[in-house]
Amino acid sequence: MLPVDLPVDLARAERVLLGTDEITILATGAQTGGTLFAVHVRMRPGGGPPVMHRHEPGEIYYVRAGEFTFYVGEAGGVRRVVAVAGDVVPLAGGTPHTVRNESTADAVAFVVHAPGAPMEGFSRAAAAAAANGDLTMETALSLAAQHGIEMLGPVPDVVERH
Repeated sequence: MLPVDLPVDLARAERVLLGTDEITILATGAQTGGTLFAVHVRMRPGGGPPVMHRHEPGEIYYVRAGEFTFYVGEAGGVRRVVAVAGDVVPLAGGTPHTVRNESTADAVAFVVHAPGAPMEGFSRAAAAAAANGDLTMETALSLAAQHGIEMLGPVPDVVERH
């Protein structure tokens, strides 16, 4: 494992962009023996993955500011969950989901993926493609498949529960 300066300095941490979403990398797989990928996410209004997806790593969101809208697949359909500052949203690995910012203000969360390698690999590859102007939908789908992320398509009809 690589040494980590503790505590992590947010101002000096590595940042990548996925679309308009800013991801500040707090802990990498290399630093945690592959067990975690921890990030600070700032999602602009309208931001977030455009489609439902699932992946083996579980993830947990701790909302620090603003409002995130989660669409979570479960028996009987898809549930829409709105999470605000102070809320925690755990998602088990393999759960169909997406998260968006449907509000008019930035949303900020601390997010941990475990194990970290698949999501870290996808995030870095997609950010690099975007920085080079090469992030087409075809590229995004290919990168997702390479990192074990299954794209499931648009959000289906929603079962409203909060």
